[in-house]
Amino acid sequence: MSEYDLDATGLLCPLPVLKLRKRMGALKVGQSLTLVADDPAAIVDVPHFCVEAGHELVEMRDEGATQVYVVQKGARKT
Repeated sequence: MSEYDLDATGLLCPLPVLKLRKRMGALKVGQSLTLVADDPAAIVDVPHFCVEAGHELVEMRDEGATQVYVVQKGARKT
């Protein structure tokens, strides 16, 4: 269970990841956010964003027509 939620259903690439990036910027290290998206590209984009930004993709699962991603904020890579 995460502390924050972001519903990105109905949004297409790159909007789900752009919204995720903005929301993650406001979190403290260790806090987590649950993103719900239905954009097929999110399956690739969200994990890639996490690696590049230094966040941990805690969970990734399908729920019907949507995908759910739990992302924990990590320390920025240098």
